[in-house]
Amino acid sequence: MKIRPLRSLIEGHKPLTVAGTAAVTEAARLMRDRNVGAVMVVDGSKLTGVFTERDALFRVLAVGRDPASTPVTDVMTKSPQTIHPDKPFVEALRMMLEGGFRNVPIVEDGRVLGMVSVRDALDPEVYEAKKDLLQREYDR
Repeated sequence: MKIRPLRSLIEGHKPLTVAGTAAVTEAARLMRDRNVGAVMVVDGSKLTGVFTERDALFRVLAVGRDPASTPVTDVMTKSPQTIHPDKPFVEALRMMLEGGFRNVPIVEDGRVLGMVSVRDALDPEVYEAKKDLLQREYDR
């Protein structure tokens, strides 16, 4: 199986970010326009969180908050796990599977470079990650 570094997956793609002060509706529009399920929340150039479709559903709509007046910083997933761009995609996939989340920001030297999601997975990598997780469970 070919090992793909994360850097190769994000080359040529501008990171999708939003300021923490942005309204949920603004973040949702960005996500819709780029056809993604999450956006990275930044303060200047520093990653502060990730806002996902699940955050919008469970932390905004389900509790009756107004998405037009709710800033994403109030409902985002704070301090998300990150990964270095030279790591293989399969490592990011393992992080997501083990952590129960669907997106992981790619950060190098404190700079946000992009994000990968489980949607980026190809069948061979999913198979390898599942095989590895099953082996870890078996070894316990």
